[in-house]
Amino acid sequence: MAPRIYLAGPDVFLKDAVEIGQRKQRLCEEFGFEGLFPFDVNKSMEGDPDPIKIFVRNCELMESAAIGLFNLTPFRGVSADAGTIFELGFMFGRHQAGQRKLLYGYAGTQDPYATRVIRDFGSAEAQYESSRDHKGYRIEAFDRYFDNLMIVRAIIETGGRIITKDETQKGSDQYIAAFDAFEASLKEILRKTTNDNVK
Repeated sequence: MAPRIYLAGPDVFLKDAVEIGQRKQRLCEEFGFEGLFPFDVNKSMEGDPDPIKIFVRNCELMESAAIGLFNLTPFRGVSADAGTIFELGFMFGRHQAGQRKLLYGYAGTQDPYATRVIRDFGSAEAQYESSRDHKGYRIEAFDRYFDNLMIVRAIIETGGRIITKDETQKGSDQYIAAFDAFEASLKEILRKTTNDNVK
């Protein structure tokens, strides 16, 4: 049986969500994985978009997956999509409880978190140093992490990593979908799972 990968990210909100999800699932198949795209849950409840059922079924998908692959491309802000971060935490919690989940992240930009915050919320005046935003709040900047340390460390602690590519020159949906970084992640996951015999 092919290892199952839960495909988390803001992709479900994009205009071409179905096509993007199907393309990512096909790429998973090419690398010998089964991609679980959350939009499939929504489609199965067409005409009955019950948020409770969506929540429960997505949790069931995450439970059934050995691997979580998280699209961390910033969405509606300088950080990853909020639902995606919850799902990462959910799968990390299962990993910590002994279920051995392998987590990876990817993104269509290579700018670290601190760079994005300074660019979007940096001080308009010289009253604060570069480690603080325009309101004087401290900006987290550990080792040029891609996102908040809790996100980054959760992935690293399972044996995974975050793979980024500069896809910002593409159209907005394609940039957010981050196909180059996604495919690079699948290559890395294949190498990792082959060496570690993950099922």
